[in-house]
Amino acid sequence: MCIYLHLYLFIDVFVQSKRLEPFNQLCLGSRSVRLNESGPLLSFLSRAQCILLSELLEAVDLHCHSNNRAHHTDEVDTERLVLRRGQPFTLTVQCRTRPLQHLTEQLALVLHTGKDNGTGIKVSGSEARSDKWRLSVQPAQSELLVTVCSPASAPIGLYRMDVVLYSQEGQLLQQIPTGQFCLLFNPWCKDDPVFLPDEEMLQEYILNETGLLYQGSWEDIHAVPWNFGQFEKDIVDVCFEILDNSLSALKNPVADFLQRRDPVYVSRVVTAMINANDDKGVLLGRWSGDYSDGTSPTRWTGSVPVLRQWSRSGGERVRYGQCWVFTGVACTVLRCLGIPTRCITNYSSAHDTDGNLQVDRYYSETLESLPGKRDDMIWNYHCWVESWMARKDLPAGFDGWQVLDPTPQERSDGIYCCGPCPVKAIKEGNIDLKYDAPFIFAEVNADLVCWIVDKEGSCSQAALQCHHVGRCISTKSVHGDKREDVTQHYKYPEGSAMEREVYAKAGLKNSVLNSTEKSLQIGIKHVQAVNGSDFDIYVEVSNKSFEDKDIGLTIVAKTVTYNGIQLQECHRKTSTFSVKASNAKKEVLRLKYEHYGKHLSEHHLIRITALLEQKGRGEVILHECNISLSTPQLAIKIIGEPVVSRKLTAQITFVNPLPITLSEGVFTIEGAGLTNMQEIQSPKEIKPGQEVTVSVSFKPTKPGLRKLLVDFDTNKLRDVKGCASVIVRDKNM
Repeated sequence: MCIYLHLYLFIDVFVQSKRLEPFNQLCLGSRSVRLNESGPLLSFLSRAQCILLSELLEAVDLHCHSNNRAHHTDEVDTERLVLRRGQPFTLTVQCRTRPLQHLTEQLALVLHTGKDNGTGIKVSGSEARSDKWRLSVQPAQSELLVTVCSPASAPIGLYRMDVVLYSQEGQLLQQIPTGQFCLLFNPWCKDDPVFLPDEEMLQEYILNETGLLYQGSWEDIHAVPWNFGQFEKDIVDVCFEILDNSLSALKNPVADFLQRRDPVYVSRVVTAMINANDDKGVLLGRWSGDYSDGTSPTRWTGSVPVLRQWSRSGGERVRYGQCWVFTGVACTVLRCLGIPTRCITNYSSAHDTDGNLQVDRYYSETLESLPGKRDDMIWNYHCWVESWMARKDLPAGFDGWQVLDPTPQERSDGIYCCGPCPVKAIKEGNIDLKYDAPFIFAEVNADLVCWIVDKEGSCSQAALQCHHVGRCISTKSVHGDKREDVTQHYKYPEGSAMEREVYAKAGLKNSVLNSTEKSLQIGIKHVQAVNGSDFDIYVEVSNKSFEDKDIGLTIVAKTVTYNGIQLQECHRKTSTFSVKASNAKKEVLRLKYEHYGKHLSEHHLIRITALLEQKGRGEVILHECNISLSTPQLAIKIIGEPVVSRKLTAQITFVNPLPITLSEGVFTIEGAGLTNMQEIQSPKEIKPGQEVTVSVSFKPTKPGLRKLLVDFDTNKLRDVKGCASVIVRDKNM
């Protein structure tokens, strides 16, 4: 016992003098003992050494603020670690005593990830391969400086990390839990498949929390602000929760986790999970106009309330969304996960269910809509997202922007999802490439054919519109709040030789080659149409022949939804007249609010259909035009100095543009870095022309350029929007 006591004191003095070094013998009084001798002394010394070494590590500093700033994730959080793969990060291990050089080889990390943290990864300094986790350790006074780097192919997700210390024999001496960190895709890393070598594009397609979605019609495009909010509190956790609830994750969590290294796989899962048709997805779609048991799609001004509602309800689907809502939410999730993403609007977008590249509409001789044999439709506009990534699963040449469509339209591999499909494949007619190329190709290239069905059931073709579909394909520019037309990325100029080559490659017939110009033509024009006002529609009939012609003309106005569903006829006009050779004649249809007001959908769309019949010949020609009624924007005034954590007030003003009294008005306000979603009731009744002003207060949470988005809905008027830019100063400046 005396020898053991002297030995303990000797080791204690040795450690306190910071000279803990390998040794093979100790002098105990007049006796020399070698450590390679067997016996109880050796056993005791091993235990003593373990006890002393286990007290060496004291704490771990994750340097969340500096690491997150370096990884472009400081907007997500500065209190926990949020990292991008393929990029180093640093830790500092605090020690009770001066660490020695040989201990740097005994320090390691243990990572746990996957379902129930079932997958373990040991990270040590002995690993040098770039496709593996690796670390290096440097001693500095009473600290160990640890640099860790994940491979650019590491699966994204939540990781739990422990700092561990081993003996030279490999025994575990000490283990310090350091909590969780998030690992995201890294578009700044050249080895990551989502690498995007353009800083302006990264600022827009990864870091910008607000944007514009485009609605209306191709002749009258409307920009609608949207709050993506991908860096708002807890959104990154919701994004991983979405992945964890996918069908593939629930079926085989281990295989799903390993596939999360691939942005092709992850983005396809996201398109399936944003809609709730097959799984525990986020949004339920509805286009009927009845949203009494949920939220009208036009009420949403951003993704954050949708995602939080889904998460807090335990995965209950959120009611309701339409294509721009599905698109906005998908863009939020993909940007948050680190995949560069932008929102796209395709005007006159075809929904071709059978892949024949043709959408048919059937009308009676009096222009009553008749049911078709298929569910093909032309949407006034349709939104989807493009995400940037390499396609290692495809032949060379198809990297870059990929179409992803989360709106549930058709099944792909048995579930409602669409993409990713290279935009280049659509333009070049490579419709055999993954995923869903034939459907997307039809969305921008299909023909619209209109048929008149007589009393005996015989059909005659009244219109063939080969250039009607896939117009003004739009996205927000990286250079500010303006529209960028990307139609040329999807298709060659209509009627060009390259367009014919693409059709041939796709194995499809180009109807343009078989169409002939008719001697009678119809054109439809209108003045700026404002919801609540009366306006004129001009139908011009041109006679290109060298003989006079007797004409019968029917003009019908119907309210429609943006996805092509015809609701109600609101006005019609029938006339007969003669058009002289090489001449033209105009007919005017006066459309009053009393005609269309009570029949409008929340999309404020009216379809004008004109049917021309040449008397005595039986020849019929049909032409259609969709009119998007504009509504006045809300006026927003910011009162106060915009500083983080300092109270601001927004005054919001609405003027009733309709000749009727409105009721049940609700203002919805939100803004990334400014305020969570708030709702404010308006006065009970708002008379025609009446001005209403409400005030809402909030405290900004983040500095920089921020946008406050406001929506106003009533019983008779929906989707009135407003937006105000706010430059918020940091409170420490």
